[in-house]
Parts: sequence; structure tokens; C-alpha cells
Amino acid sequence: MKKRRSTGTPMTSLERRAVSALAGVFGLRMLGLFLILPVFALYAEELQGNTAFLTGVAIGAYGLTQAIFQIPFGLMSDKFGRKRVIAGGLLIFAIGSVVAAMADSITGVIVGRALQGTGAIAAAVIALASDLTREEQRTKAMAIIGMTIGFSFFVALMLGPLLDRSIGVPGIFWLTAVLAIAAIIVVYKAVPTPVASHVPLGGETSLKKQFSIILKDSHLLRLDFGIFNLHLVLMAFFVAVPFTLVESLDIQRESHWSVYLPVVLLSVFLMAPLVMMTTRKKRIPKIFLVGIVLLLVGELMFAFGAQSTTWFLLGMVIWFTGFNTLESLMPSLVSRLAPVQNKGAAIGVYNSAEFFGAFLGGVLGGLVLGAYGTQGVYLMCAGLIVVWLLIMLPAKPPKLLDTRVLRIVDLESQGKTLASELSAIEGVIEVIIMAPQGVVYVKVDSELLDPAALDKYETAASN
Repeated sequence: MKKRRSTGTPMTSLERRAVSALAGVFGLRMLGLFLILPVFALYAEELQGNTAFLTGVAIGAYGLTQAIFQIPFGLMSDKFGRKRVIAGGLLIFAIGSVVAAMADSITGVIVGRALQGTGAIAAAVIALASDLTREEQRTKAMAIIGMTIGFSFFVALMLGPLLDRSIGVPGIFWLTAVLAIAAIIVVYKAVPTPVASHVPLGGETSLKKQFSIILKDSHLLRLDFGIFNLHLVLMAFFVAVPFTLVESLDIQRESHWSVYLPVVLLSVFLMAPLVMMTTRKKRIPKIFLVGIVLLLVGELMFAFGAQSTTWFLLGMVIWFTGFNTLESLMPSLVSRLAPVQNKGAAIGVYNSAEFFGAFLGGVLGGLVLGAYGTQGVYLMCAGLIVVWLLIMLPAKPPKLLDTRVLRIVDLESQGKTLASELSAIEGVIEVIIMAPQGVVYVKVDSELLDPAALDKYETAASN
């Protein structure tokens, strides 16, 4: 057998172009969604028929339709082509933005926000990224896309209040429509068209069986609950905090950018060492718990320190440090804990949980705000975080594994023998043979792996 090493290889120019363009598409779309978060709750008070509950529904509506349409859009992209489905989803998103921009009632904005979420292109974009990159570059590609989304969030927090001051929330909705159209142009002008799609990982396993496997995995379920909770709390945060800034701290709407800018930058600075500490696997469970505790401390400072500008802003720094740490850590954990052949299904469930959390966070935030005020929202979030913490504290830390990718010629005839040989190596936990693609996925415990034995096997295989 002839084999080439697949680790440590750089992306090709085509892969860099594809990933950069797709990250740009994702970033433009998410920027459009995020821009209204820091300013919408106050704007909604000017709309006909508005209540605190309906404000929350409008903020979270896109999450519900996102969660519902993720899988259908992914399936349609298999049948009709990735680019067509992505462009169609972006067009729907643009139409929803226009509907929201032209609405003078809260009901109209809710319809527009729901339409925005209906253009659920995440699964199709990730599938296209998979089509255009080699397996060994897949993690790097997903990381680049993820960082672009995070950057869009930070930019939106700072830019949203500034745009509200100059063009208003309707203008922001019009801008999101323009960004969506720009993203369609990027799809067709900058994203390469794959000649043929890769066979999906685990393609031989039925969809029902894949979901059955991952829904029985306690570690994945905890992460699903965690991302659900994290985005529920995030949406509730943006229902309540704008009112606290105006009513309790006397920071007017047009000046909110001056609050978010230093808070976000300082939280990123404080988050960096926490994330760097996760390079050692044994520290990851502790850093995870630290992130949850920081969220809880922040919520309690919001609830009981809203009359003090210093106390409340310090709480925001602590809260965003915890949020950013967890937001950067959790996708990586899902990818590493998911069974190799069911990774796509695991990420799909994780994403759906995230969007349902965003929807419920807006709805519950609006309900509680109307009944108990901003303090009630913060205490509700603190209670949910305590539940999350209680679920995580007794949990046994998961065994974090790494996946190595081998590309080997003639797997059709030698796959079974190869699987037996690899499985016998100390530290090899799971071996998945993808014969048609000439790919072998080896899930390993790097702390137990015998590098000499693996190197010996690789040397023999290449001769």
C-alpha cells in the first residue's frame, strides 16, 4: 500500500479561497442578525401593539425557525446543490429583513424575524465547506468559520448602537438585507464549485440510528443542554440589559456603544488565558466550570447591583468573559466527543439546541420582564445557570480523544486487515474505514498512544 501522511499539511490555495469565502458568507449573515440585539428592545417600545412578551418573541423568533429548518435545508442542499440552497436561504433572509424594516407593528417585525430564521443555511454552508476541503483540513476550516461568527458578534455589539444612532433600527434591517445580497454575490463569485461532493461521514448508517446513538451519550447531552442554556441566557440578556442601562444607570440609547466596546474588549483579554489553558486536556473540565460560575456571578451582580454603574459594568465584564470562554470551548468539545461516524448528526442536534435556546430566551425574557422587571430576568437566568452547574458538577469528566486521518490506497481489499492492525495499537480507541474515499479515521487517546508502534505500522504500510 502507498500512503501519504495527512497531518500537518497546509491548506491548498483552493481550500483557503473556499474557506475564506464561506466564512465571509457566514459572517455577513450573522452580522445582520446580531446588529439589532443591543438596540431592539428599546426600539420595540415605539411599535404598535408592543408588549414586553412580544419584544422577547421578536428577538427570539429567528431561533425557532432556524432550529426547524436546519435539517430540511441541509437535505435540500444534497438534492438541489449547495450553492442554490445557500443563495435561496440568503434571499429568504433578505426578504425577512425587508419585512422587518417596513413594519410599524411588533407583529410585522416578528414575521420578518421568523422569515430571517427560515433561511437556515448553516448546515448547507458547512456541507459545502466539507465538499471543498480535505478531511485533514476540516477542523481548521470549521475553526476559521467559527472565529468569523465570533468576530461578527463582537463587531455587532459595538456597531449596532452606533448604527441605531445614525440610521435607526429600520435602517439596520435594510442594511442586513444588503449584507444578505452581498453574501449571495460572494457565494457565486468567490466560492469554488465542487466537481463532486464527498460521501457523508457515516453514510452507511441510517439517520435514525445516528440520532439514537448520540441521544444516548450523556456527555453530548450535557453539551446540548449547555448550549441551549447559554443562548437562552444570551437572548434574555439583550431583552433586559438595554432597559437597565437607560432606566437604572441613565446611559442613553445612543451611548450604549461606549459601554459595549470596553466591556467586550476587556472580556476578550480576560478570556484569552482561560482558553489557552485548555490546551491541556485535564484543565478543560475545570475551565468549563469556571465559565459557568462567571456567568452566574455576572447575573447576580446584574440582579443586585443595577443601581451602581461600576458594579453593573463589572458584572458585564465578568459575564462576557464567561460567555466568550464557553462559546469558544463548547463546539470543540462536541466535535471531539462525538463518535466519528456520527459527528454530523451530533453537530446537528447541538445547533438545533442552540437555536431553540435563543428562541426560548427571547420569549421567557419578555414574559419575565413584563411581570417582574429586569431584576426578575436576571434572577431567572441565575436560576437556570445554577441548574446547569448542578448538572455539570457531579458529571465524570469525559475522556477527550483526538481523531487522526490516514489516506491510504486500496482500502477496498485490505480494509479489514488494516482495521485489525490499527485496533491492536495501544491508545487506539476507534477505527472507521471509509474505503471508497481511501480514508481511515483513527480516534486515539494521545496520552495512551504508543507513537513508536504507530510509526512502525506507518513505515511498514508505506513500503
